[in-house]
Amino acid sequence: MHISNKGRRALRRAGWVLTGTVLSVGSFAGIALAGVSTSMADSFTPAPTEPDAPAPTLARTVPADRITVAVVVGTEGSVATDVLAPYRVFAGSAKFFAYTVAAERKASPLSGGAHLLPDHTLAEVATGALPEPDVVVVPAVTDPTAAKEAPLRDWIVERHRKGTRVLGICAGSELLAASGLLDGRDATSFWSTIDSLERNHPRVHWKRGLRYVEDGRVTTTAGITSGTVGALRVVEELAGRDEASRIGADLSYPGWTADGPTAIPVNRLAPGDLPYALNAAFPWLRPTVGIGLTDGVDEIDAAAAFEAYGGVSFSARTVVLGSRDTVTTRHGLTLITRPTGPGTPAVDRFVAPGTADVSAVDPTLRTWAERNGLAVELPDGGRRVGEFGFDPVLRDLARHGDRSTARVTAKFSEYPASHLVLTGPAWPWRPTLLAVAAAAVSIGIGFLPVAIRRAVRRRRPA
Repeated sequence: MHISNKGRRALRRAGWVLTGTVLSVGSFAGIALAGVSTSMADSFTPAPTEPDAPAPTLARTVPADRITVAVVVGTEGSVATDVLAPYRVFAGSAKFFAYTVAAERKASPLSGGAHLLPDHTLAEVATGALPEPDVVVVPAVTDPTAAKEAPLRDWIVERHRKGTRVLGICAGSELLAASGLLDGRDATSFWSTIDSLERNHPRVHWKRGLRYVEDGRVTTTAGITSGTVGALRVVEELAGRDEASRIGADLSYPGWTADGPTAIPVNRLAPGDLPYALNAAFPWLRPTVGIGLTDGVDEIDAAAAFEAYGGVSFSARTVVLGSRDTVTTRHGLTLITRPTGPGTPAVDRFVAPGTADVSAVDPTLRTWAERNGLAVELPDGGRRVGEFGFDPVLRDLARHGDRSTARVTAKFSEYPASHLVLTGPAWPWRPTLLAVAAAAVSIGIGFLPVAIRRAVRRRRPA
């Protein structure tokens, strides 16, 4: 087929345009991907220290008359609230004994820059050094289908085979599905993962719009904060409604009652979720929030701070600070912190969750903050009586960040936040302007082929 000179010129122009478009789109995508990688790396950071981890005295830590709950954590990282909120529910009852367990007893990353030192190892249970747990709680982990998590998957399946109840939190259902434990069962998960789970695990009967789903001895929950409700349901089944109601009243999860409905809105991606993508893809120039922890901090208060400022919103870089290298939570967990001192990273804000008054913050932290010209802030002035730990941090996120980010953080935490009155800027302008700048640079890169072509043509002899 003969192509005229005019046609060849048109094809060449189309080729240059296509090349420029590919370069432009590829450049923008590359910038955004680099931003997401930065956000994820900041959320699951290496531990600042690896504290000594002497084995607990088992006779003291596992009372024979308690219902035993093992909360597992992943090898490379777990979602903070998926771990800490169910632990808080069970540990808040005198009828239960809860502990954390991992493949190794070393610092385990949690979302939002936190780290947990697990109480025990999988091997201690498998070899009989610890009693078999009555309940195993499975959070979302960073790489649920990886070979490195195979020992954890096998361990969970073996516990279930021996009669243990399994509670999968949020995308912890992906790890359970990868183990085969959900095949033929009804199950749910975090709303944004169910489509991919349906494709990858078609033998599971995935359900949407439910806070939790029970099938035999396996319970799975919707996203992140839903783990609180799922854990309360297990408490009700094993220890009675009165005990579940007592704990639920103490926690004040919005709208929860022991006999309440399990239906929740069926979330989908929507234009209003754009702040989530902007914050994750364009993290540069965002503020650094120091989260100061004091011994006795409530597990949910700590988790809410980790997620709202960093782990879910990606609106800030978070640094978890303490007066020494570990902090013991209200119910005995060991969280690893960065001790304040000369080498402490600079922070723009210093927030102390889970304290009723600034005077209750560790004196060493208060002194450090004063020396560095920082106010010791309680999230939105501190948690009010009768509200859940996520409420003050979401209000604080809106006030110091923007309302759109606070709302989308609640959505991606699957938290019912319609009762909150949010004040602050309407939109996250910092990442928006960065996205516009990235688009401008990418368009400029897209014009490079045309510019080079024109420059070459000018240099040709007449």
